[in-house]
Order: sequence, then C-alpha cells, then structure tokens
Amino acid sequence: MGGRQKALLDVGGRPILDRQLDVLRTLADPIFIVGSDAPAWAARGLEAVADEIPGCGALGGIYTAIVRSPRDRTIVIACDMPYVSLPLLHHMATLEADIVIPRSRRGLEPLCAIYARSCASAIRQRLERGELEAAKLPEGLRVEEIGAGALEAFGPDGLLFVNVNTPHDYERARTIVEPSSEARQQDRIMDNEA
Repeated sequence: MGGRQKALLDVGGRPILDRQLDVLRTLADPIFIVGSDAPAWAARGLEAVADEIPGCGALGGIYTAIVRSPRDRTIVIACDMPYVSLPLLHHMATLEADIVIPRSRRGLEPLCAIYARSCASAIRQRLERGELEAAKLPEGLRVEEIGAGALEAFGPDGLLFVNVNTPHDYERARTIVEPSSEARQQDRIMDNEA
C-alpha cells in the first residue's frame, strides 16, 4: 500500500481500525496492536507491542499477541479486515478449543481467530524452525474450525474476511461498502418524504 497504514484506510466513511474497535470493545479487554508505535494508536487508547521475535510475519504477530495478552484466550484480528463480524466473534468465543478458527472458501483464516495461551509453545517452536506459514496450524492442539457453511449465518463469506493488502483490495473493500451506504442514504430520503 505504498507505506500507508492499512488500519487507517477509510472504508465506508471510517478508518478500518475504528470499525474493528467498535466490534472488539464489546468482547475484549485490553485491546492492543502488535507492531510499531504510532500516534494513531495512542489517540485511540491503544498500546503497541513490538514483535517478540522480529521478522516472522503474521505467525510472529500471532505469537506476540498470545504471549503479551493478560488473558488465557486472545482474539487475533488483522488490522486490514474492515468487516469483522461481532456475531461471528461472539460465536467463536463460546467454543472451547486451543484454536478457534474460521475456514472460509479460500481456506483457514488465522488472522481472524482465537488462540489459547496453550498455543504459545508450539507456535514458538515453529518460529524457531523458520516455519512461518500462519495457516498451517501447530500439531497436538485442540482445534475448532467453523466451516464455510456455518459462516454464512454471520455474514457473506466473501465479505467477512475481505482484507486490504493492495490498492486493488482497497478499492474492492470501498466499493463493497459504498453501495450499502448509498442504499441507507436512499432509505433515509424515502423515509423523510413519507
């Protein structure tokens, strides 16, 4: 994204981070960012924590979130997912496993999952071996997958896990919101005319 902070990109008239915080603040305390510090985090009352093992990508971020969290279970959400679903996260929180993870039509979604503290050791071993693929789950842990069929109850599968990695992704995310925003505006106009 040319050095732009993805969490601060505007989708539907608001930064992605603010959209996520609206959802996460009903479920999680504390909420923190894994990554470098930025004024935008402090302005929202968020602490930034550096990677425990630098240079390990998404799996390193997951590991850091688990070991830095004061809770036994930690919700991990990528900063560039504008359509995080509160009903989905509530459902995930009710499931008991070391890892609770959605499996969308494109595969496992490790950056929208819940990890128990018991995952930390197995993930650290993978990081130390240089096995950095976040979607490959550590062995020997209890995993609860939420399949694509079950995910439909929480929102359109193609929407729940939209992320913004490229300018094309960003335009796609913005166009998904804009028609519904326009529809809500049109509904308000019609209500006012009635």
